[in-house]
This record gives sequence, C-alpha cells and structure tokens, in this order.
Amino acid sequence: MAEEEEVDPWGLVADVQGVNGDVAEEDLAGIEAELQDFGELERQAAEEDVLAGGVDEAPAVVEESEVALLEQQAALAAEEEEDNEEEGADLGDLEEHLKDAVEGSERLKRLLSRDEDAGPSKKRKISPEAVEHTKKVMAILTRWNLHLDAVCVHVLEGLSAEELDAIGKSNYAPDRFNQWKSPAELLAKYCNETRERQFAGGSPLDCISAFKFRWKLTLDQEKLLRSLPHKHLRHVIGNFDSSRTLEDVVSEAQAGDEFDDASSTSVLPQGVGTTVIGRFSRLELIDPLADAAVFGDANLTFSLRLARHRTGLGHVGRVIATTFEDLPTLRERYKEIDTTIEKLEAMYSEVYHGVDCTRIAMDTRLKDMESSLGAVYYNFPHSGAIQGFFDGHPCVNWRHENLMRLFFRGLRTYVKPGGFVKVASNMSAVGVRYSYIVGGALENEFLHVETVPFLEWHLHRYGRSYGDKRDVYKRPDASNNQSYNAQRAEADMVYCFVFAPTGGELPKQPVRLPPTLSTLKRCTDGPFKSMPMGTPARNNLAAQLHKRFVTEVSGTHVG
Repeated sequence: MAEEEEVDPWGLVADVQGVNGDVAEEDLAGIEAELQDFGELERQAAEEDVLAGGVDEAPAVVEESEVALLEQQAALAAEEEEDNEEEGADLGDLEEHLKDAVEGSERLKRLLSRDEDAGPSKKRKISPEAVEHTKKVMAILTRWNLHLDAVCVHVLEGLSAEELDAIGKSNYAPDRFNQWKSPAELLAKYCNETRERQFAGGSPLDCISAFKFRWKLTLDQEKLLRSLPHKHLRHVIGNFDSSRTLEDVVSEAQAGDEFDDASSTSVLPQGVGTTVIGRFSRLELIDPLADAAVFGDANLTFSLRLARHRTGLGHVGRVIATTFEDLPTLRERYKEIDTTIEKLEAMYSEVYHGVDCTRIAMDTRLKDMESSLGAVYYNFPHSGAIQGFFDGHPCVNWRHENLMRLFFRGLRTYVKPGGFVKVASNMSAVGVRYSYIVGGALENEFLHVETVPFLEWHLHRYGRSYGDKRDVYKRPDASNNQSYNAQRAEADMVYCFVFAPTGGELPKQPVRLPPTLSTLKRCTDGPFKSMPMGTPARNNLAAQLHKRFVTEVSGTHVG
C-alpha cells in the first residue's frame, strides 16, 4: 500500500534507521501497521499518478515493494547468525567435512521456508548496509518508473553492491514496452551479460586461450606458448604461477629432459602443443585407474557409451552412472532402461537412481567415493521447466544458476586433485548459461582448461533425450543421433575443468536468492499475466509455485 504525502521519498526509511543505524523492531512494526491502514482506493490513485506523471513527477511514497524488500533484507541480515544455530539440526549426523558440500542447498531451503512461514509478528533488525542497498535499488527503479515492479526489485536486490553501482552509473534502462519480454526479463538478461564480460566467452577455447585468460597474458606471451612443443607446453601449464615470469618457466621447460614418467601425457613430446593436449580432451584419455561418475543421465545411454569406451581402452576404473529420477519413472519413459542397466552392470559399472547432484554428500551410496573420481560428466544440466515461464525469467532462472554452483561445491569432496570435470551445454542456453557453469567451477577451485565443440568430442554420439515427461512420446533414436533436436548441435560445447585445490578454506557458497512468496504474488507476467492482482487464483498459483521451489531444493524432482 502507498500513502501520498509531501515528504522525502526516503524519509520513512531514514526515520526508522535510528541512532545506531539499525531498524528497531517496534519501528518496523509501526511501518507495517501504518501500511496496512491504507485503503485500496488510495493505493490505486497513487499508482495512477505515478504512471501518468512520469519519473520526475512521481509522488513521494513508500511502496509495498520497498517494504517487502526491507523485510527480505532483514531476513538476510539475520541469516548468518541463525545459520550457526540451525546448521547442526538441518544436517543431522552428516560428517563434519561433508557439511560444507550441502550447506548452500540447506541455506536455500531455509530461506524459502522462512519466507513461507513468515508472518506479521516475525521481526528482525536491518543493518545499515541493507537499508542503503534498498535505497539504491528503489532509486534506480524510480528513475526507470519501475518501482512498482516486484520482479525488477527482486533482480536488483540480488546484485552485489558493485554491480548495483555500475547499473546506477550506466545509461541502461529496460524497455518497458517490449512485446516479447517483460522489463524484469530484460533487466536480468542485461545483468547476466554484464557479468559475462568478465569471462572468456562460451565459444570454443583451446588450452592456450584458456591459460592466457586465466593469467591475463599478453599477445606476445600467447605467441610464445603457441610455438612450444607438447612436452614444453605441458610443463609450462602445469608449473607456471605468479611467483615467476612466464619466460623463466619456458626457459626451464626448454632446458629440461624428456618426460620423467611413462604415462599417456608423455606421448608425442615434440608434437604441436595445442593439438596434442586438445586430443586428450576430445579422445577422452582419462586416468585408467580412477573411477568416473556421470550425473543427471536420463536414459543412461551416455553412461553406456562411456563404459564401452573405457572397456575398449582397458581401463580398470569403474563407471558410476546416476539418474535423478527413480527407476519406476525411468521405466515409464524409456522401455529399454532395464536392458541398458544390464549392459552397464555387465561391464562392472554401478547404477544409482534418485541422485541429486546438488546434495551429493547426503547420499550414503556415494560415501566411499571421496577423492576417488578421476573424471565427472554432467551433460546438458537443467533444473526443469516451469509451465508459463521461459528459462531466462528471473522468477525461475535462479534455480539453474544455483544448480551449477551447488554441483561444483559438492564435487570437491569426491574428485581427486587433478581430476577432470566436463559439463556439456549449449553456448547460447538461457537456462543454465555458460557463465553459470564456468563461474560455479571457478568459485570452487576447478580451473577452466578448455572448451571443446560437442561434435568434436569422441563421446558425443549417444541417445540424447529431454530428461522429462516429453520422453514418453519423443522416443530416443540413438542409432542416428537424432533423439534430441531442440537446439543447434553446432552451438553445443563441452566445458572442461581440472580440480586444483589450494588447501585453503573456501567461504560459504554464494547462492542466487529465490523470489519471495510476496514477489510471486505480484508477478505480472508468465502464468500470472492474465490474473487480476490479489485474486485467490493468483495467490493459490503463487503458493503452489513457492511450494514447488521448496520441494525442489529439498532434493525432490517435480515435473
């Protein structure tokens, strides 16, 4: 609700900051009581004045979205303190060294549960930083005449202080009259694209290009690396750090003898460096003694392809094939699933169903695999479609970003140092964007070493599927590799990473915040577009969607 009066737009916020910068509980309660007394006619009149008068003539009001944002900021400000009290209860008897692997997932669950249970009597103190962040958010949205858009508030609220300042200083403004996308979608897209300028890009990237970007090398240094043979280039990539110059490491490599070991990495020592190293990624020349795990394999055809590949090379390491769905669901979608499992087990592979890759540490079946995986695969990750929303919509896109962040955090316990992780995805995907994959890996000490075109990958010919109920009537055609044609195959990439732990303690896994129940109720697009504000149908749909989010972060797949 909004009240029109001749005061500073931020006056009410400033008044409740108090002497020490904190919002007192009784003051926040007073704000809520005052807002609840405003009549519906007054709110509509204030909104009409804002829309008719433009940004410069906007009335000095404190909107519902601002108060809701203050409440959410209050919850976040108290989160760290409460996490210390609740973490033990949430994680139960989980071993201490495994708790960090699922802490981010549990934190998301707590955030959603608090929002679901929150009532008028639940009050928290708000930090001065949170109030300042709120003021910046509302100032930017007021300038765009979007301060009544709850989803835009949600998008900006999830940005860091640096990102918010950059948007505030830019000339960007979302198109409020775009016929295809809502302002919130355009804003979220712009924020992602701005963030992605810090990455090397989602297109093909050889080992030298990835190395150059990681260490911010010059063009002359790149030319030097491209002139090195295989044995020298591998030495430089494996030994260079900021303590010495690149030229010193190159000289050391050139003065050294042949490779000291007899492993596969010593082949073709005088071959072209980028070509030989690139073949390891494309031909899948992984550690023959270490286990390999596949996550999110819908119909297990990729796991079968990998098992046959390793058997043909004489590997003794196991293939651990996992699916997110349970076996009865898989049997409904893939009539051949039992035969596929039999073939896998005949090659000494292990098959586990109902494995949530964001909560790996809580799966007791994987307990004995710590630091044993030499290779991990996750092809075309996705958190599941939600009817009415496109994958890029901020009300649902946070699930895709957190999927990759929590996946890589969980892998830290199971991948041995030097082990490979490969995630296949489309470079233009708007659900799980390439930056979510690369960013989630870098946050958890997985180095981005190469990006290989999917069609150049030795394992690319398998029976791809949608991974949901569409597979019931869109049958796999693995023999012709035509089981999935929803996107251009030439834009599919395999993002390759190597686990390189530093031994230091990582901070808590950052997560993208989910929309609150209040935000969902005020969403004006997607499935809510034709529903009048405040109707029971709209509120019920928001509650159902919020409940689905809680179910998903708890490890249960929906849809």
